[in-house]
Amino acid sequence: MGGAAHTRVVIIASLAGMLFGFDTAVIAGVTHALRAEFSLSPAGLGAAVSSALWGTLAGALLAGRPGDRYGSRDMLRIVALLYVISALGSAAAWNLSSFAVCRFLAGVAIGASSVLAPVYLAEIAPADRRGALVGLFQLNIVIGILLAYGSNFCVAQLIGGPDVWRVKLAVAALPALLFFVLLFTIPASPRWLASKARFAQAEASLRRLGCADPRAALDAMTVPPAAPDAPRQRLSWPAHRRPILLAVGLACFNQLSGINAVLYYLNDIFAAAGFDAWSADLQSIAIGAANLGATLLGISLLDRAGRRTLMLIGSVGTALALIGVAFIMAAGAHRGSLLPLLILFIASFAVSQGAVIWVYLSEIFPTAVRARGQGLGSATHWILNALIAGAFPVVAAHSKAAPFAFFAAMMLLQFIAALEFMPETRGVALERMSERLSRGEK
Repeated sequence: MGGAAHTRVVIIASLAGMLFGFDTAVIAGVTHALRAEFSLSPAGLGAAVSSALWGTLAGALLAGRPGDRYGSRDMLRIVALLYVISALGSAAAWNLSSFAVCRFLAGVAIGASSVLAPVYLAEIAPADRRGALVGLFQLNIVIGILLAYGSNFCVAQLIGGPDVWRVKLAVAALPALLFFVLLFTIPASPRWLASKARFAQAEASLRRLGCADPRAALDAMTVPPAAPDAPRQRLSWPAHRRPILLAVGLACFNQLSGINAVLYYLNDIFAAAGFDAWSADLQSIAIGAANLGATLLGISLLDRAGRRTLMLIGSVGTALALIGVAFIMAAGAHRGSLLPLLILFIASFAVSQGAVIWVYLSEIFPTAVRARGQGLGSATHWILNALIAGAFPVVAAHSKAAPFAFFAAMMLLQFIAALEFMPETRGVALERMSERLSRGEK
């Protein structure tokens, strides 16, 4: 598989990540307006903002089974419609409840995207380029976040009045609608079709993906035909113990790095170190740029250095940066080092966990349960995201240094876990992955 046709399909599917990032970040530009519009208390504003976060958990938990049954591409069409409906509904909200419901739907779409898009990309990617191609999903998340900030700024400059926040939210419907239309121009996953014994359609899908010899490629997938009345394979602990442990462990460490606590409360972290609001905003831009640059680097290295190597390097970088931040917060001194340390943290995370997680989760489960396995890892990610985001300000109020010291310890533990238990998946065909995991190879 390759060529212009394959590249176009990969780009279209990875746009789910851009919507993920855009809808996650767009809320940052309307919080003050929401407080005034609906007369919200701090708790009410927190409920409004976090409604999407709980939706992501629901989306991650619910998307796996229909993804395995109906295919990731077809389920992504439903997800695209959810993005459109949630954007327009949030913009038209008449009270807090209606706004929270629509943002919850946006969260469902985000959570489902984190399951379905990486699975689809992994199944259409050649083994030797799978890391880079699935990594485009993470790159699009970062791009979507930056686009949301840029969109909020432009809308605020071009449109005045008290309802400008509605326009900021409605803008998200445009890329979602485009994504929905484009999904009708790409084929279903040939691996998913083959797993359903739809071999003629799988061969046609391979042709649309630019495969020079679709018959040979289909044979190489070695997916045995399933009997029409055979029960669907279930994701279970006895059959999938090792990939389940890897998925849950990777997702836990992803959040125990403190990445989202840092991103959500970045301005508060700078304020706690003694910076004013203007300096905090300016330094946040620098961190956002570092995130994008390091994500590009990580994606370029996935199929060269490998997933495990990047995780080991990133564990050391994030741990050192977090130890430095904890020292600054504890000592109340050397605040000039805070920005370089946070850039080191973001860069180390982006080049390792940020680049690896969605790729790795999409690789380690068999085709028949891949979407459900991805959903398990994604749901773990979102649960800890919500818990840590809620706990961070409470813990930081008692000790500015404690959260960073804890995150640093977790990254040192991640280094040991990756060194001892994480198998390398670079260049391994998806059909050979189960055999490799069952042998306990690194």
